[in-house]
Amino acid sequence: MSSSNLYITQDTELSDIVRAYPGSMLFLEHFDIHVPFQTKTVDKICSEHNISSDLFIAFANLYLGKDSYQIPKLRFSDLPAIIRYLHNNHKYYLDEIYPKIQQCIKLIMGLNDLDESKLVEKFFQDYFNEVREHLNYENSVVFPFVTGLYDVFINKIPYRQRNAYSVSEYKDHHSDIEEKLDDLMSLLIKYLPHKNDQQARRELFHLLVELDYDLKVHARIEDLILVPLVEKLEKQLNAKP
Repeated sequence: MSSSNLYITQDTELSDIVRAYPGSMLFLEHFDIHVPFQTKTVDKICSEHNISSDLFIAFANLYLGKDSYQIPKLRFSDLPAIIRYLHNNHKYYLDEIYPKIQQCIKLIMGLNDLDESKLVEKFFQDYFNEVREHLNYENSVVFPFVTGLYDVFINKIPYRQRNAYSVSEYKDHHSDIEEKLDDLMSLLIKYLPHKNDQQARRELFHLLVELDYDLKVHARIEDLILVPLVEKLEKQLNAKP
């Protein structure tokens, strides 16, 4: 099946999505959705995992690069699933792909003693420290704030935080961490001298490409879905006497 002619609806089978877009396996894992899918449709799998089909389809289209897709009007009840997805996204970065990248860089360094390879390692470590700081900020400040805001809404608790933290501060803090990753990829492609490390270099490049793509989608989900929805919820709660 060609990826260009798959239009995702509630009746689309997950197996068809994965066959058309193999990279969507990672997207599904962020939602705690794992193989085998059998013949389950989007509607069925969303019902099983407490995800609205509108949210799932919105995330899927962002992940699959369908820029012309219009994000539907989502509900405040979508917030727990959004936070769960982003938490899993962070876990993938910190526990899986970043350690793999570090391992590849160490392997390249072990195969040669070039000053340039040491530069790559330092560049990546500085970049990773910045990313970890960003993710820790989201995990420790932003996500608990959103969860608490949702609890106030769902449990009809009086809202007394009008002058406390706001998601607008997150917008200011939300730095663009993709640029440094692009610099690292350029360093690898353009300037790192070749020695007996072509396989490790190719594996590293593939990991960086995968990470770069996922990070860009992660940022789009936060900017286009999470932040506007939380701003709307804040506004509604602040409007109540």
